Amino acid sequence: MRLVRLAQQPSRVAEDVRAALASLGRGSNVVGGVALIGASPVDGRPVEAVVVMPKGVLIVIGVDLPDPALKLEAPLGGPWKADGWPLVHGDTSINPATDALSLSAACTHKIADVAPGAGPIGTIIAVGPYVETVDQPAADLAGSVRVLYPTATTMLAATVSLAGAPHPRSVQQARELIAALAPDAPPMPEEVLLGEGFSAYSDDEPTVIRENPLVAIAPTVPVRHPGKKPAKSAVPPPSPVEPGQQAVAVKPVPPAQPIPPEAAPAEPGPKKPHQSKTVKWLPVAAIGLLIVLLVAAISVASSGDDTASTQPPPPPAPATSPPPSPPSSSAVESIQFTPRASAADQKCASHAYGDVQSSLQQTSCSAVKRASFAGSIDGRAAAVTIAVVEFPNTQQATAFKATADTPGGGGILDLATETNQWQGEAPVFEGAAYQSGLDGKSVRLVQVVWVPGPSTPDDPGLVRGAKAALELPVNG
Repeated sequence: MRLVRLAQQPSRVAEDVRAALASLGRGSNVVGGVALIGASPVDGRPVEAVVVMPKGVLIVIGVDLPDPALKLEAPLGGPWKADGWPLVHGDTSINPATDALSLSAACTHKIADVAPGAGPIGTIIAVGPYVETVDQPAADLAGSVRVLYPTATTMLAATVSLAGAPHPRSVQQARELIAALAPDAPPMPEEVLLGEGFSAYSDDEPTVIRENPLVAIAPTVPVRHPGKKPAKSAVPPPSPVEPGQQAVAVKPVPPAQPIPPEAAPAEPGPKKPHQSKTVKWLPVAAIGLLIVLLVAAISVASSGDDTASTQPPPPPAPATSPPPSPPSSSAVESIQFTPRASAADQKCASHAYGDVQSSLQQTSCSAVKRASFAGSIDGRAAAVTIAVVEFPNTQQATAFKATADTPGGGGILDLATETNQWQGEAPVFEGAAYQSGLDGKSVRLVQVVWVPGPSTPDDPGLVRGAKAALELPVNG
């Protein structure tokens, strides 16, 4: 994510917001986009940041609390409590975020006006100076507003859950939106925006007009018999090739291997040298066959044994016997895992997002162990993320598993992505195959994707990999 600082941010928690956004790193390895720090989408009312992302827009507004808190209860439509004490902001405000939500609504309308169809627009209410745990009702978490203390983990979770358009916006769309929200922002080169995850085209794919299925195939010529010149009258024009047969139609034959006579195309020209060899070997073959039959007859007459051991040996295989069949693919039908990262702590909710995060905020866990693995499934590269969440009793573990198994209910963030321990570009666990398991007081969550994607939850290879990952050891 690239930061563009435009003006001084209005709140005390603004420094924490900027640090959290900067921790997401440059480029789209973690979360791509452009953060307009101190932008004023609505005239005269600056916000902490407007984050233009490939798959959505985030409005970040800071709210300063009187004092630090260990636990903040923050319903959007009701009074807030810090460590059990009510927080009052102004005479008519329900809670300290009332003005922030009003500003967010105005910014949302402005973005919708200047960029219709801009994708999801989410709001982050960043509270400070410090809050260890923020408790939001489940109904609020299902919407587009998150209340959080800005850290790298919480900001990453919010961006993942709030910016989820099916296709990224194009470079041109990003430029137009940035220019409308921050006219003073410097123009960005196309390669910078491409590096932040924006698409080169509005539909993420160039438009190509093709009149026939062979346009995209490199031109080829018919294979000729080695050492012979083609005759124009004997070579018919190539017939149309079906799309499914393109690989056969254009596959060249290595010139170093001669084509057997019966497989060569019919061509005019003298064939006497080739025919003379056949005639020359006919007497030799006849004599050899006669000797074989004579030996067999003598053996049968002398022993009287007609078992298989006295049968004449079969004639030698012709020179044009088919090549051996290719080796079976079972040798590569395997699953391998290579560890990339592992860790454990007790801050379960801070590593989660969505309904899973809300569940962990309401139910204390004993520990969470996370691990990341590079996988190979049938020879294809994959990425695996595993989380093992431990609870004080079985009832809590069962209830948590039900929440995690609900489609769209969130999950646990990948450890190697958070700590930049993937080799090369970090995988995106979008469309991952999912498996979960309950073992007494602990719940294991597994996600597996192809590297690179795309991936689908019902992909047979990914499903097999996810089931196999249920048995992997996870040591924090």
